[in-house]
Amino acid sequence: MKRIGIYGGSFDPVHKGHLHLAEVAMRRLALDEVIFVPAYVSPFKQEKTGTAEGRHRLAMLRLALEGKPAMQVSDYELKQEGVSYSVYTLRHFRDLHPEAKLVLLMGSDSLLSFDRWYRWQELMGLAELGCVARTQEDAEKLAVQAEKLAPFGTVHVFCEEILPVSSTEIRQNLKKGEDCSCYLPEKVVQYIVTHHLYDQ
Repeated sequence: MKRIGIYGGSFDPVHKGHLHLAEVAMRRLALDEVIFVPAYVSPFKQEKTGTAEGRHRLAMLRLALEGKPAMQVSDYELKQEGVSYSVYTLRHFRDLHPEAKLVLLMGSDSLLSFDRWYRWQELMGLAELGCVARTQEDAEKLAVQAEKLAPFGTVHVFCEEILPVSSTEIRQNLKKGEDCSCYLPEKVVQYIVTHHLYDQ
């Protein structure tokens, strides 16, 4: 059975930590592909300012995934033009791939807040959860949360391969004019400079 990772988020901007999570998940969960799904508006970030438009975040993702045939980008949530609830996204991909096993990919913060997500129990019926920790300090909390969620579905947590990078910190540093090229794919850096993203 084909195994497909669904990786949602703001990707504002996409950075090497996002790519690292997808690569670890592909290897550890035997995924055939990973589909990145940039949110139009995240339910948890409706008040956020100083961010890039969806078209820019989509373009940066496409640049970051060049040469990675097993990783793709979907503009499904961007086309919905509303708050992006994962349950609708998973229903969409379940309809597209009825024979596949879906795995919803996320970082530490998302798993730790997962039981506050909209229709989270339905989500766990639609897909397995795959979490790659952002810091080693998250390990104990993630284990507790995974045990709490286990009665509702399958939860995978990986804490061995850490690459702590934050989009929020990258945006803040870019606004200060600092060099963030070590955290970003080269073509994404060029795109940010060309389009003057995060200058203000």
